[in-house]
Amino acid sequence: MGNRLKNFGLIGLGIVAGIAGSMQFDALAQRNAGAPLPVDELRQLADVFGLIKSDYVEPVEDKKLLTEAISGMVASLDPHSAYLDKKAFKELREGTQGKFVGLGIEVGMEDGYVKVIAPIEDSPAYKAGLKAGDLITRLDSTPVKGMTLDEAVKRMRGEPNTKITLTVARKEEDKPLLITIVRQEIRVQSVKGKIVEPGYGWIRVSQFQEPTVEDLSKKITQLYQQDAHLKGLVLDLRNDPGGVLPGAIGVSAAFLPKDVAIVSTNGQLPDSKATYYARREFYANRVGGDPLSRLPEAVKKIKMVVLVNSGSASASEIVAGALQDYKRATIMGTQTFGKGSVQTIRQLSADTAVKLTTARYYTPNGRSIQAKGIVPDLLVDEYADGDGLNGLRLREADLQKHLSNDKDKDAGNGANIIDELEEQKRLAALEKKRKPLEYGSKEDFQLAQALNHLKGQPVQLSKTAKVESKKEATINNPDGNGEKK
Repeated sequence: MGNRLKNFGLIGLGIVAGIAGSMQFDALAQRNAGAPLPVDELRQLADVFGLIKSDYVEPVEDKKLLTEAISGMVASLDPHSAYLDKKAFKELREGTQGKFVGLGIEVGMEDGYVKVIAPIEDSPAYKAGLKAGDLITRLDSTPVKGMTLDEAVKRMRGEPNTKITLTVARKEEDKPLLITIVRQEIRVQSVKGKIVEPGYGWIRVSQFQEPTVEDLSKKITQLYQQDAHLKGLVLDLRNDPGGVLPGAIGVSAAFLPKDVAIVSTNGQLPDSKATYYARREFYANRVGGDPLSRLPEAVKKIKMVVLVNSGSASASEIVAGALQDYKRATIMGTQTFGKGSVQTIRQLSADTAVKLTTARYYTPNGRSIQAKGIVPDLLVDEYADGDGLNGLRLREADLQKHLSNDKDKDAGNGANIIDELEEQKRLAALEKKRKPLEYGSKEDFQLAQALNHLKGQPVQLSKTAKVESKKEATINNPDGNGEKK
């Protein structure tokens, strides 16, 4: 793609930013690696430190130099490892609890500008009218050009109820737009749902947080109270960037038999080689009962479709992969992001930590999702006339320094759109005519196709998407109706 996004971030979520990791929290253990320290290299580091202190044009604080050295060392590993200073560590902990202060937009960098990947539903940015594809060129009066993504993100953060004015370039507008947004503490409702029509329910998980499993249980119970004879359920994971690992295990366990394997991990350390099962101890807090014990028995057998897209990442891919491997649900939509790595939080002090990639994760059948993602059983575009901007989003394989897929060396080499330049022109023209898509609404084309599939009716499959898969193009639905793409 001509203009590739180089980084990913999520305003207000701090280092949970962008495509959020499947995270585990752990204290830093003092480990003896058994290898001697590289004395020559450490002496070079000390020499450079001394040169900066003595020769740089102006004085630099020791703490700044050392903190930046740590940050650069960790960030050089992969796109998801990072040093968390006091502010970032605080924001990460708040984010996993479902709250943070910020604007509420998922962003990346393109051509030196901040590009809006998607506004978070019901956030200040969403209400102010920011759209996917917008380029932010100024933050208040400061040009974005020349900033790193991290610098831009820090400027967009701030105290609750403070204002920031964004200068926005939008393809369909001749002049830049000035959009003023009030920073707020955003509480993300991770689970929502409703009866979309008699007999069919829709559950959306927008992010995997600590309360997600409990919230999912309550929402499913409410749906069965409204319609005790549900015949089909749509689990919507589109644009869900991930979150905490127990949330993914619990959501999977809600629909799968007890004790089955949900996901496994493998890394250097012995404790990174693990398998996680559909058991209470893997998804629930130590205090309290099993939040899934209250679910109706019927939820284990109800026909299901899981909706995914290129914004579905990490924990979302764990759920989609598990339900796909056990043939518990039909996966529908577009190929997922492909973040198949686990980040562990190693606390350095009371206020700082390192977020370190410690393992890859694998589906129950041993598939690695890293840099590949989940290929849907049924490829369905975002709109009836094409895939919208979703098809042009970057994925894990586009990120610099991304981990390779250890099971599939060709992962990430495919394209998911035919002739990209022509497609970009076509999509830009279409986007001018479209209103922002509201998931779960009557205008939600993919949801409509999911309902068709649950009813055994024809599904309009994608005519443009290409994925990293060469499997048979004919897919049979559970009711025996052949569907061809």
